[in-house]
Amino acid sequence: MKNIWHAIREDFSMVFERDPAARSKLEIIFCYPGIHALVLHRLAHRLWCADLKLLARFLSHVGRFLTGIEIHPGATIGRRFFIDHGMGVVIGETAEVGDDVVLYQGVTLGGTSWNKGKRHPTIEDRVVIGSGAIVLGNIRIGHDSRIGASSVVIHDAPSHSTIVGIPGKVLHRDEKNGGQLEHGTLPDPYADAIRGLEKRITELEKKR
Repeated sequence: MKNIWHAIREDFSMVFERDPAARSKLEIIFCYPGIHALVLHRLAHRLWCADLKLLARFLSHVGRFLTGIEIHPGATIGRRFFIDHGMGVVIGETAEVGDDVVLYQGVTLGGTSWNKGKRHPTIEDRVVIGSGAIVLGNIRIGHDSRIGASSVVIHDAPSHSTIVGIPGKVLHRDEKNGGQLEHGTLPDPYADAIRGLEKRITELEKKR
């Protein structure tokens, strides 16, 4: 139990580091559903590991009802985890999340199989996942990677990757920008493709 409260204190301190809108400890205690969901999950996960699975699922369901964030009690969550806003976040049973990971609202760490084995993603340390992104299956996202908003990732990605699109593609790797997710500066492969087509059409029209 001591380890749980230590983890919760670390989660709490991460809010001040990751969210410039946080003004006071009381505000975090009463107004941050990501923290509420995480506290309930850490307790539910302890119950799950103690083979009190029905009680763990019930506590997880209470957390979902109160916060709009669904974290299966079997999921393994690392230290200093931060869910910003959080509504609609879903984390499956066999998901593994490393330390210092940040998720924004609407993120899904889901499965693609009905088999009982490992079927959810493994997210390594310091990964940032943008709003509405979906990461599916027993895949691994390497440390210090960034996943752009609304991307759908179904394949492994190496560390320091920037992943965007449907399906998600690794566009480049940058060891200097780990942990940052400036959506305005992320590459847009679809816009690049459209610009390429427009350029080609213009060149063809000039030849007519």
